[in-house]
Amino acid sequence: MNKPQSFFHLHLISDATGETLLAAGRAAAAQYKDARAIEHIYPLIRTEKQLLNVLEEIDQSPGIVLYTVVDQALAKLIDERCAAMGLPWVSVLEPVLTVFQSYLGTPAGRRVGAQHVLDAEYFRRIEALNFTMEHDDGQLPSDIEDADIVLIGISRTSKTPTSIYLANRGIKTANIPIVLGVPIPENLVGAKRPLIVGLVASAERISHVRQNRILGNTTGYEAQSYIDRAAIAEELAYARQICARHGWPTIDVSRRSIEETAAAIVALRNKSR
Repeated sequence: MNKPQSFFHLHLISDATGETLLAAGRAAAAQYKDARAIEHIYPLIRTEKQLLNVLEEIDQSPGIVLYTVVDQALAKLIDERCAAMGLPWVSVLEPVLTVFQSYLGTPAGRRVGAQHVLDAEYFRRIEALNFTMEHDDGQLPSDIEDADIVLIGISRTSKTPTSIYLANRGIKTANIPIVLGVPIPENLVGAKRPLIVGLVASAERISHVRQNRILGNTTGYEAQSYIDRAAIAEELAYARQICARHGWPTIDVSRRSIEETAAAIVALRNKSR
């Protein structure tokens, strides 16, 4: 018998965007299937006044407190107030900084938002995002050779969100739909530079996703054939044949998150280099 789901407050205090905290908090919370976190995110907390307002809110909804605040005076205030309220708290970055300091033999610079500086890596990511948005769903196929990765697959195999996730890591990613009976672009077949990966899924999964898309008021599809599992199976077989013919690897995304799919693609890219 399944336990009833419980809820708890999860407070995330950051002097930057809070992305690090959110990822850490959700990764930990995901291990508890019978408890769901009510997330309270407080980004860009850099003054004592801001922090005191946050601590008042926490006092009204007690729970677990995670923070990434490099200002040691503010960090001390969080520690003291959480202890006074009897709440569990963790400085998420501090154990990591301690390891770095021990190995490198020098203390951290304590720079707020240091991971978000406008350096060459940042602009590489922006360039990749621009490229990916311009090459979504088969657009601008003429310069496909400039891509790092090309994702191909039938409709609803998560090509676009996976492309955007990869682009956010600085990887120029294009995606091209496979339509039953329609040849793929000739310049894709002859492409030498990009890694080409086919995304597939089970017919059941694709049918379910497509049905939700139709309910979302998507136009331009003949509903019955679009969600018919036999028709989808035929589309998938066609896509697999194309990939097999050209020696392109495929990844089944049926039970993968976007992050897991992207990680598998990056692993393939590293092997192909």
